[in-house]
Amino acid sequence: MESPGLTLVSYGGKSFRFDPGALCLELLTTGGPGEFARYEVLHEPSDLAHWAARSRLSPGLELSIEQRELAHVRTVRDALFLLTADRAHGRPPNPRDLAVLNAAAAEPPLVGRIAPDGTYAWAPDATGTQLLSTVARDAVDLFTGPYADRIRECGSDNCYLLFVDTSRPGRRRWCAMEHCGNLHKARAHRARRADSEARQETR
Repeated sequence: MESPGLTLVSYGGKSFRFDPGALCLELLTTGGPGEFARYEVLHEPSDLAHWAARSRLSPGLELSIEQRELAHVRTVRDALFLLTADRAHGRPPNPRDLAVLNAAAAEPPLVGRIAPDGTYAWAPDATGTQLLSTVARDAVDLFTGPYADRIRECGSDNCYLLFVDTSRPGRRRWCAMEHCGNLHKARAHRARRADSEARQETR
């Protein structure tokens, strides 16, 4: 069984698995406000449906998404991005961003049901607004729950991926050990070797 999270691609074209720890934080990988707008991937309603299929939502969700709903998803995602970054860096939340998120959470969410075979299924004719409400409610639970103080930004100098550390020890620093974690280890190793060689030369 595949672990939760999304498969992302680095600047160098290498795939790696990123688990942000919550459904709402998975949405932040689709783009963001300001300088992060260049990473936007939600251009058409089908792009949002593709994201939902890759997310940690149970499979089998059939969505009918309108263009206006997609625009609203981007607006709420950008507010959530700023709220998450503020939380990760210990800044107070912006009231406008909170209002945007809370308004989305107030809408009816996706509806689950029991299928004839006893498995979990989604009610048909789900909308983009319901999907967004489900994501927003997940964010409300995260920001008011026991892991709120574990919301973090990747420790790499040039990586801004946001995640919540749900591990037992609570010492996660990187978006993914196979990506930024290994890069950090490699840089630290080169620095130690260069320092050792420099000391040998001065002897």
